Amino acid sequence: MLPHSNGGKSMSGSDTAACRTLLRSGSRTFYMASFLLSRRVRNSASALYAFCRIADDAVDIEGGSLAAIANLRRRLDLAYDGHPLSTPIDRAFAATIQTYAVPRELPEGLITGLEWDALSRRYETIEELQAYAIRVAGTVGAMMAVLMRASSPELVARACDLGVAMQLTNIARDVGEDARMGRLYLPSAWMREAGIDPVRWLAQPEFSQPLQSVISRLLKTADAFYQRADPAIAALPLSCRPGIRAARLLYAEIGNELRRKGFDSVSSRVSVSTQRKLQLCWEALSAIQSRPTPMLGGHLSEAEFVVTAVTSAHAARWRDEPPGWWNIRGRALRLIDIFEQLERRERTELRELTDKELVA
Repeated sequence: MLPHSNGGKSMSGSDTAACRTLLRSGSRTFYMASFLLSRRVRNSASALYAFCRIADDAVDIEGGSLAAIANLRRRLDLAYDGHPLSTPIDRAFAATIQTYAVPRELPEGLITGLEWDALSRRYETIEELQAYAIRVAGTVGAMMAVLMRASSPELVARACDLGVAMQLTNIARDVGEDARMGRLYLPSAWMREAGIDPVRWLAQPEFSQPLQSVISRLLKTADAFYQRADPAIAALPLSCRPGIRAARLLYAEIGNELRRKGFDSVSSRVSVSTQRKLQLCWEALSAIQSRPTPMLGGHLSEAEFVVTAVTSAHAARWRDEPPGWWNIRGRALRLIDIFEQLERRERTELRELTDKELVA
């Protein structure tokens, strides 16, 4: 058993660095987009994402069980009690939730979604799938809204929408990978409408024209949620807009790439090239000049607990603050450097893999 730390609200530089190191390989899309956030939000968001990453890995990589879920809830208890486990990720997470008064309902909702993964839960309708997406991704969007001090009901609801859009995109991309793990997230009703028996397909997953229609339909649903979230990005604090816009564009591009590949996410897993990611991040910089446009009201019924938790805790907490000075040129140059390093690393890995294949 790991010893407890002494708690405290400040996040050390070494703990922040550990979170960033984890995300560099485990959450690359967020890691890239985060360079366009202000340092305050970037460091705090890295702590939240790192905790979410290790929680997700406990289920996806480490053969998660209900015992693993119980352990995650225990770690959450300790973090909210101010006595986190003495690990960099737990300490940084505890410091962040204390500093920003992140409602416990949000990470608790995330863990509930991961529990559904551990139970290999399947989803009959798109509404049931959206309920899952709210828990594993909408809650993360809401936590980001808290960090950015954008805690109005409208902004929190749209943050949930963005999280749902990203999660649906991930599901569309990972159909084959999930199936090989014995998991199926596509709505069963949609599959049957397309003439596919979900149980038989999962026993022998393969790509087909009927499956193409289901994946295409899921991406169209994701697009609708991206569009619902877009006006909210222009309403964020100036220093936060480019980073969130970059995350939105990078995730949506996964869906676009899947369309270019004919929606086949069974035979292989699509990815977005480093060059394309760089282009999208440059495009995201234009978000600092965007003007607010009317936002849609309301939210998914399954997001009610998220919106209520945040708005109840932060109704009068934050006041509008001036955006402050933001070094856009410095961040852009730093981003270029990061992408160049990643591209060199990818080329080296590809060359090494090719050499191994030739030897074999």
